[in-house]
Amino acid sequence: MTPGSRAQAADAARVVVKIGSSSLTGPDGRLAPEAVTALVDVLAARRAAGQQVVLVTSGSIAAGIDPLGLAARPRDLATAQAAASVGQGMLVARYTAAFAAHGLRVGQVLLTAEDTVRRGHYRNAQRALERLLALGVVPIVNENDAVATDEIRFGDNDRLAALVSHLVRADVLVLLTDVDGLYTGPPDLPGSVRVPVVSGPADLEGIEVTARGSSVGTGGMVTKLEAAALATTSGVPVVLTLAENAAAALAGEDVGTWFAATGRRTSRRRLWLAHAARTRGTLVLDDGAVAAVRAGRASLLPAGVTGVAGDFDAGDPVDLVGPDGVVVARGLVAFDSGEIPGLMGRSTHALRDELGEGYDREVVHRDDLVLVRARRR
Repeated sequence: MTPGSRAQAADAARVVVKIGSSSLTGPDGRLAPEAVTALVDVLAARRAAGQQVVLVTSGSIAAGIDPLGLAARPRDLATAQAAASVGQGMLVARYTAAFAAHGLRVGQVLLTAEDTVRRGHYRNAQRALERLLALGVVPIVNENDAVATDEIRFGDNDRLAALVSHLVRADVLVLLTDVDGLYTGPPDLPGSVRVPVVSGPADLEGIEVTARGSSVGTGGMVTKLEAAALATTSGVPVVLTLAENAAAALAGEDVGTWFAATGRRTSRRRLWLAHAARTRGTLVLDDGAVAAVRAGRASLLPAGVTGVAGDFDAGDPVDLVGPDGVVVARGLVAFDSGEIPGLMGRSTHALRDELGEGYDREVVHRDDLVLVRARRR
């Protein structure tokens, strides 16, 4: 198998498959049982072939539209939560029956963004998913729309699927939607053609995408590309294609768009820190410390810190920013925010001589530090 090829999908031991609302519902917003059955038939075949499968599904709000007598997808949060509460049961019942026809059991896992930004919740979610897979269960993951707020939503489950692919150390992430892959422009625009392979960010230059989702979904191509970037930069390749192409995509055929992995796999702790953790404060670094951190394998020492903001405890995630205010890294800080002003700009030798052992340690150890894409805080 050629590294980075579509054959990875067929040979994968573990795959995460995400399907959007528009692929599970009809034009009237009702859940389409035939769409659920068709997807499950494909996933059951992959299970029979020896693959482990995690399904990340949208559709709970859409499934609740008709039973509640709503004319369309609700726009206010409270009604959307009510629709999700009603629809989630219907959605899982459909999946349970469809998988049972193949002799397979399912387990429902509802998550919110809070379950990924809090380290303890993140580890609990990882353990639950791993145990379900070990027991031969097909985990069915969805955002917990009944309690999620606007501030903590994932965005049509695309980001959630990418994070789940890290949680379970998937070999491939498959994003199923209502568009046959990434196109050079709007798919209905004359002259737009499918992009079969994206090897890196340079391949996306000049491509026009839209943030608009369908009438029953909340995502668009922008959220798909963000999810693909999140996964591929940490070693998980992605296939983006039509739900009708699920079997072909999982068989490694040339459908949709293949996003090759551009980064290396790393520990779950580093993945959480880079992509899911909510930082509690900021450390400002001088130019020398920024250069050392960016060069890699260098811890942040007190001498390189020039400022601190926020109220945090030792062990909390913090942003590391340069003199220009650009975030360059994230790390788990070794001191409380109140201790750091007295340490800034001083050598570890001087701190040990004045304050004793324990104060000569790194502010952020290199094992607890990850580089991030440069952005202003």
